Amino acid sequence: MRRAAYPLISVSVASAFAMTALPAAYATPSATAVIAEVYGGGGNSGATLTRDFVELGNAGSAAYDLAGYSVQYLPGSPSASSQWQVTALSGSVAPGGRFLVAESQGSGGTTALPTPDATGTIAMSATTGTLALVSGTTALTCKTAADCAADSRIVDLVGYGTAVVREGSGPVTGASNTASVARAGALADTDDNAADLTAGTPSPVNSAGQNPGSGDGDGGGGDDPTQPGTVRIHDIQGTTRKSPLAGQTVAKVPGIVTGVRTTGSKGYWIQDPTPDADPRTSEGVFVYTGSATPTVAVGDSVLVSGKVSEYYPSSTSQSVTELDGPTATVLSGGNALPAPVALDAASVPDAYIPTADGGSIESLALQPTVYAQDFYESLEGMRTTFADARVVGASDAYGELWVTVKPDENPTTRGGTLYSSYDQPNTGRIEVMSLDTTSAFPAADVGDELSGTTTGPLDYSTYGGYNVQATQLGTLVAGGLKREVTRRQKGDELAVATYNVENLDALDDQEKFDRLAEGVAVNLNSPDIVALEEIQDDNGATDDGTVTSEATLKRFTDAIRAAGGPRYSWRYIAPENDQDGGEPGGNIRQVFLFNPKRVSFTDRSGGDATTGTSVVKTRKGARLTYSPGRIDPTSDAWDDSRKPLVGEFVFQGQTVFVVANHFVSKGGDQPLHGRYQPPARSSETQRAAQATEVNTFVKSLLAADKDAKAVVLGDLNDYEFSQTVTGMTDGGVLTPLITTLPAAERYTYVYDGNSQTLDHILTSPAVTRFDYDVVHINAEFADQASDHDPQIVRIDVSKCRKH
Repeated sequence: MRRAAYPLISVSVASAFAMTALPAAYATPSATAVIAEVYGGGGNSGATLTRDFVELGNAGSAAYDLAGYSVQYLPGSPSASSQWQVTALSGSVAPGGRFLVAESQGSGGTTALPTPDATGTIAMSATTGTLALVSGTTALTCKTAADCAADSRIVDLVGYGTAVVREGSGPVTGASNTASVARAGALADTDDNAADLTAGTPSPVNSAGQNPGSGDGDGGGGDDPTQPGTVRIHDIQGTTRKSPLAGQTVAKVPGIVTGVRTTGSKGYWIQDPTPDADPRTSEGVFVYTGSATPTVAVGDSVLVSGKVSEYYPSSTSQSVTELDGPTATVLSGGNALPAPVALDAASVPDAYIPTADGGSIESLALQPTVYAQDFYESLEGMRTTFADARVVGASDAYGELWVTVKPDENPTTRGGTLYSSYDQPNTGRIEVMSLDTTSAFPAADVGDELSGTTTGPLDYSTYGGYNVQATQLGTLVAGGLKREVTRRQKGDELAVATYNVENLDALDDQEKFDRLAEGVAVNLNSPDIVALEEIQDDNGATDDGTVTSEATLKRFTDAIRAAGGPRYSWRYIAPENDQDGGEPGGNIRQVFLFNPKRVSFTDRSGGDATTGTSVVKTRKGARLTYSPGRIDPTSDAWDDSRKPLVGEFVFQGQTVFVVANHFVSKGGDQPLHGRYQPPARSSETQRAAQATEVNTFVKSLLAADKDAKAVVLGDLNDYEFSQTVTGMTDGGVLTPLITTLPAAERYTYVYDGNSQTLDHILTSPAVTRFDYDVVHINAEFADQASDHDPQIVRIDVSKCRKH
């Protein structure tokens, strides 16, 4: 039995005294925010009002901020399974003012509440229950008066009828289908519900001072369904990224339908043709209809009622302000649409986005003339337009492409936009989708042009951020982009390439094998050594313990031979099942292909998934203990990630060490366009550790032979300016060859319209004569064999530094 918290008193009179003296009331009566009125009979038999409500009041002399607060309801006689129900709040209560929270609506009643300041769905009892005003939105757990009195989150509490949980000696009585319980006008609070509140006729008042007879009510515009309410779209959008009316129900908001989406997240956009004078407040908003296909058409003039909400496509993204659960009245059709806002170099600022020391920027006032992302946010839901824009991100399988509205912003030599700095992402990139479901989306390559005008509402999504939902799509004009073919290596040049073949396995269609094989045999011109990334096991993403890739590599090398390439041999180390990341069961790994007519592989057995290779110093230079081998495969740096594959090759009598890598991906990093700024790049920590492991291995190689010829290459999943690459080159042991190219050519991958470098080749100091090339055959094209471009280095071994 639990020990009593108070001294036991055996005298019955003393016991009675102790019962009244215990703190069933709350520690300090509120002199500011209180629960002013409670009504649970809305929509019931005999009721006039159609829904329940809770009215808050502020007896203080300053506004009371309700951000992060809630009202919560508990049944009058809670059972063990009873839980507090929560309605989150936002906004504030003016000094001496009221704040109306609408709750569940019944089938009875004839009179709507005045426009509520917040809306919930709690079905309150007409006769008994407890309401709490809570600092926080987490549901309370207390179920007795004493336990609730001890919860410091509760600002005020009202128990009515026969409620067990109440303030003071007893609950206020008299609540019914036709009666509420309310405080007197002075909002006195003595922490005794029976003394502070009385029953009477329900009299809800909202923050505008409206009551059921004086304001717009739930329907807005009085009883005339064709008259707009008092709220406009710019009131909903506000001057920050989040709506000041979030969580509230708004009535009969006027607008012209500017776009309709009938697939995916269905809904439509409306825009007020009469804007305010504040450039920060958008005049457009998305009306979300859920699974229901919208019944409105572009050009309809409508009045829309619904709940204002902030939809977050992901946990780190910005939100989309929208109206949920809408009802709409169509007043007329075929109306002229509001003029679109131009997206061009003159209108989009050069600065990208404000910062908040890694925190959320949602509460910051928008600065649309300073930051590009603020400019786009100030147009959220509005019609926008651009003309004759260059494609900087090829069309994908989801019907999306990227253009730049700033043609002079960091152009690449082939028509893209180069991503060259964390500090200043490219501001002119914008994603384009089409609302036309009857026409095929164009297959656009980088460097093509969307000629003419593209127009549509500006939206936001997880993938890419702001985008134009085109109701009018420009005409695609081909830019003539061609796939590159690199030159063939000379007789005394060793050609080493790297190629991420994107989850290739023996179950793939022959077309994929043939396309990738052509890349090796034709576009790369049959290198002597090819380091492959993302070779899966033979049954792909079937998670049954299979780890071999023999069938996959047989099909691939056969396809290369059929494409005119050499008969390649291969070496790899099979990973442990499900220990190297990638698709579950896929077991991606690095593989060496080599042309045995040009180069030989030095086999030294003993290396496996968990046994690492090391370097041995000999009189003839360095050698590996195991070849092929892995670098320190049990290190934490390689958890759930590919382990580097090391091989010892001989070309024209000289030993060359090749290290094939595939570092951990950027999954989990916060997006460039997200609400947390600057974004956290959490995945960098592991890649930095992986870079250190490889750097340490290369240092051990050079310690054994300072003139060792090493080629370190692969998909490092990071940029040439990243700490990953810096970690690889620490101590001058490796040179990143991407930095030897002109800046406009430094990319191997295109993401969200940014041409960027993820794949690398680095060489040791002894490699002094080389010819390096990124061979662009995939990343810029809608029709891709892989999402990565391969690259190659041709080394003049005879001119390398010798020990």
